[in-house]
Amino acid sequence: MTERPWIEVQNLGFFHGAQKVLSEICLDFRPGRHYILAGPNGAGKSTLLDLLANLKKGASGGIIVRDRPINNYSPLELAKTLALAPQDFRLNFAFTVREVVAMGRRPYLGRWGRLGPEDHQAVDQAIAALNLEGLAGKAVTALSGGERQRVVAARAMAQATPIILLDEPTSGLDVAHALALMTLARRKAEEGALVITVTHDLNLAAAFGHQFVFLKKGCLVASDTTEKAFTAGILSEVYEAEAQVAEDKFAGGLAASFRLPVS
Repeated sequence: MTERPWIEVQNLGFFHGAQKVLSEICLDFRPGRHYILAGPNGAGKSTLLDLLANLKKGASGGIIVRDRPINNYSPLELAKTLALAPQDFRLNFAFTVREVVAMGRRPYLGRWGRLGPEDHQAVDQAIAALNLEGLAGKAVTALSGGERQRVVAARAMAQATPIILLDEPTSGLDVAHALALMTLARRKAEEGALVITVTHDLNLAAAFGHQFVFLKKGCLVASDTTEKAFTAGILSEVYEAEAQVAEDKFAGGLAASFRLPVS
């Protein structure tokens, strides 16, 4: 890959109180790739994603986004550069699905905050991409957890940024919608975006991710192509369980099986 990184993570550290959450993380993320950020609970995955979105500040090191320190971006500039679909997104007001997806267009609205033709088109495309047409007029407060998760992803897609961050986007989704969402994430990457997805669904991720980044206890264990990182040795180390990896010809990728170590 000769393309310059769009995100450079340089010796990044983060503490939650006195507890170290991330330790000297160094990573490069390049356009045209779908990165899978994986690891056990408490590995620091969502924290790293929040740092990449500038929602949290690192205790050490830094993050460079498209050749500029992330702290040098104004909120509006960053909102036009990257979009985050968070895992925990709550709305207590009964906005419709379409209204929530349209919130992704806020960085582009003029003084009066009115959606123009381009904005409406972006919203329509995002709703269609996440199969939400039948829910567009429904209140988000009346949706299931999986449906809300798709709405959050659609809002990020409507933001139309070159960098897309997805935090457990398939959590609560049924099989068909999970497949559709990961297909969309990979397609966005292959169209030139940089997509980073946090997920616990390893086999689904292995089918749609170009590269894996594995974290464990706040430390980087591996970062490489799916073929080189999604191995029995690395998975066993990361998850502290015996792993076996084989080609899944039906799904079109690699698949892992696990069992507790035999004593």
